Amino acid sequence: MRPCVQVRPAEPEDLPGLVALCLAAREESSSGPQLCSPDAELVAQQLGALASVPDGTVLVARSDDGVVGFLLARTVGPNLFTDTAGFSVEAVYVLPELRRRGTGHALMAAAVDAAAAAGAEQVYVAPLPGTRGMQRFLVRLGFGPAATHRVATTASLQRRLAHDGGGARRPRSLEELIARRRESRRRAHGGTTLDALSARLDVVATGTDGAPAPQRASSSMQESRAVQMRRDSSSSTTIS
Repeated sequence: MRPCVQVRPAEPEDLPGLVALCLAAREESSSGPQLCSPDAELVAQQLGALASVPDGTVLVARSDDGVVGFLLARTVGPNLFTDTAGFSVEAVYVLPELRRRGTGHALMAAAVDAAAAAGAEQVYVAPLPGTRGMQRFLVRLGFGPAATHRVATTASLQRRLAHDGGGARRPRSLEELIARRRESRRRAHGGTTLDALSARLDVVATGTDGAPAPQRASSSMQESRAVQMRRDSSSSTTIS
């Protein structure tokens, strides 16, 4: 069963959980020293600074157990080099036990909403080296290479995330799973369910009114004729 996870902007009470996740991400990554300091107090100060600036975005994913994921981003531009704004995602992390369950998808969906609200036409992501799972996740969302980053337009991400729905690939209940299996079986039989197919076969075999179908009656007549011809042949042989 998928855990209930809420994604929202970070609040002061989320800071201890955020710091713990940042340090967990540092330990997990092969390039941990490039991610953040091992000093929890320093990390807390840096996260507070990012969350307080007007163009900074800190999102958290929370479950009943606390903070289980985060996304750090900021809006860049317009400036002397570009007339348009962009949205740069600097870090995304989800606890290993909650991956592939829609948490990262929900974080990215909230980030794209923030990008659209800021008027950013493109979203940039800089995945850490060696994070193959994150690379595959970004490719599925439509991010393409852009120097050391990956980039996708805000509009295309909105369409992709809305289409995916965050959980379309996994049934949310046993009833939905059963319904999907029935639909697969129906398609496998050319649009006919097993029950309907069985009913059609019964109609062909017995006729709609319970009497033998024409094909069965014709076969019975042919068998009777064959028996009669064998009897006639036997009788003529005896007479001769």
